[in-house]
Amino acid sequence: MNMKIVADRGLVLLGCGKMGSAMLAGWLAGGLPPQSVWVKDPYPSDWLKQQGVHLNTDLPNAPAIVLVAVKPQMMAEALPTLAQMGNGATLFVSVAAGTPIAFYERVLGADTPVIRAMPNTPAAIGKGITALIGNAKADASSMALAEALLQAVGQTVRLESEAQMDAVTGVSGSGPAYVFHLIETLAAGGEAQGLPADLAMQLAKATVAGAGALAEATEETPAQLRVNVTSPNGTTQAALEVLMDEKKGFPALLPKAVKAASERSKELSGG
Repeated sequence: MNMKIVADRGLVLLGCGKMGSAMLAGWLAGGLPPQSVWVKDPYPSDWLKQQGVHLNTDLPNAPAIVLVAVKPQMMAEALPTLAQMGNGATLFVSVAAGTPIAFYERVLGADTPVIRAMPNTPAAIGKGITALIGNAKADASSMALAEALLQAVGQTVRLESEAQMDAVTGVSGSGPAYVFHLIETLAAGGEAQGLPADLAMQLAKATVAGAGALAEATEETPAQLRVNVTSPNGTTQAALEVLMDEKKGFPALLPKAVKAASERSKELSGG
């Protein structure tokens, strides 16, 4: 990861909760010097205090990048404090949910390069996926820099338009919660069939994690992987007849769940 420009000019992290901390840990592990990082956070964690970064001190005038990771409800108060960095060579990257690029342009100036990013919580263990979209001022080098930063916590994908961000929220942004609930209910099903609760949970966690890893590692499609483990009239087919029911199963439920999250995302971002 070529972080020389960031190391030379500095990186400002506005907000350092779980997501900010996960990213910072990835950057430091990747070789970014702590003295090149400035963090603004009113409630720094003990972990953050031990990292050797500049914490709640005066900021550089024109850092290479400002990564905005404050909670959306704190945005209106926190962002204007950095307005003097707008309309210049500083790239602003936002991982704050629901805050559109237009808000940054309004507060910082229309000539500010801005990239909006939607990571998800598996970033905490380096297994996230982040979707990015930039404004007209964010050029190819800006996008490459943002990708280099965000790839410290997982994969990145580029969107064609900001309007797609609501759907991304519905699939990958909120999606980990759907999978956690799948693990919960799968374990409950095992318990109902006579397994001890801790064993049922261990089986459910490992099964979902293993199936996800297999789906990513193989060139076969998830549909083909499903076929591979489904013997005619066997146990898997009996279960899939329930899950694949078009009126009550996954084909009805999951698109409806993604739609609900996407529509709520639109409402929250004023769309």
